[in-house]
Amino acid sequence: MALNNSSRTTDRLPAIPDPVLQALADADAPFDLAAAVPEPQDAPVLRWGILGAGGIASTFATDVPAFSSGRIVAVGSRDRARAQAFIDAHPDAGKGQPVRAHGSYEALVGDPEVDAVYVATPHNFHCEQALLALEAGKPVLVEKSFARNAAEARRVFDAARATGLFVMEAMWTRFLPGQVLLRALAGSGALGELRYVRAEHLQSLEHVERLNRPELAGGALLDLGVYSVSFVHSLLGAPTSLSAAGRLSADGVDLDEAVSMTYPRALAVATSSMSAASETGGEVVGTRGRVVLPTQFYRPTRLEIVLGGSRGAPRFEWDATVPGGFQFQAAEVARCIAAGRTDSGTMPWSETLAVLETMDEARRQLGVTYPGE
Repeated sequence: MALNNSSRTTDRLPAIPDPVLQALADADAPFDLAAAVPEPQDAPVLRWGILGAGGIASTFATDVPAFSSGRIVAVGSRDRARAQAFIDAHPDAGKGQPVRAHGSYEALVGDPEVDAVYVATPHNFHCEQALLALEAGKPVLVEKSFARNAAEARRVFDAARATGLFVMEAMWTRFLPGQVLLRALAGSGALGELRYVRAEHLQSLEHVERLNRPELAGGALLDLGVYSVSFVHSLLGAPTSLSAAGRLSADGVDLDEAVSMTYPRALAVATSSMSAASETGGEVVGTRGRVVLPTQFYRPTRLEIVLGGSRGAPRFEWDATVPGGFQFQAAEVARCIAAGRTDSGTMPWSETLAVLETMDEARRQLGVTYPGE
């Protein structure tokens, strides 16, 4: 499949409003969208092997070949027929080249044509499968939540450090144009001192069998809440304290929770639920401005930017919606590997650990444990 230039990020996005760019310049943080969000189609070519053939893998197999320089060369499952069915359902994944089906994860990570492995299985398998890829000499992108807990994540990072191989959590939302601009506004002081951040991720997913099984590390927090918690961390860092309240199922998985996080001069609330749906909005409030993400804060979405601390302050909108979304994180992996890096500056190991530590404490307060922990 040939690259379609009309899908290039810079061609799809409208201009950022001049007052927003001026606010960044006044804060000594001039913003260049093309430099801040490198074009995924210009990244070094990376040949991906997908480990797992579920729903999230389908999004990866669609977005990466369509909107980046990468392509899929192999898919691995415990059932080769399932891997082949996945390949058949994504005829453009290989960009005109055949995609191999493997009937074991060992065969996938051992495939000499695979440059990097994308782990897309349930949370409880992430640690062992990331280690499997690293032991085979393959860099790895691991779906979020990266592991069940921070201890498992440390095992993976220790192995990556020992082998000198790249590892990253697939927190794709951090690489999206809207999130990049938001962090620039928040980090530069253009919004003043941050005082409050909220993120809500409520979806009606109780019908999904995997989410109801403790042995698969089910529940709302690791699947949905990780987005909310990571959003807060990306803006405020790790909290000084937190308080978690929620509701558990009869099987012991978390159905819904609110995690309140305290900082020296700010507050944040990260909510998640698998029992009801919301607009999944987010908001960042500073002393001299605020940004509202009215819906789906974790996807390419619209930003409402208020410059000023009063109710009547001018409001500007920027529609950061682009096709796909997973292509940005895949391009980051390709660039980091080409540069000989083991860690991403945008989604570093330290951030993955900090988010997991926050969720570990939230689960402790909620009374959620997984078999085998």
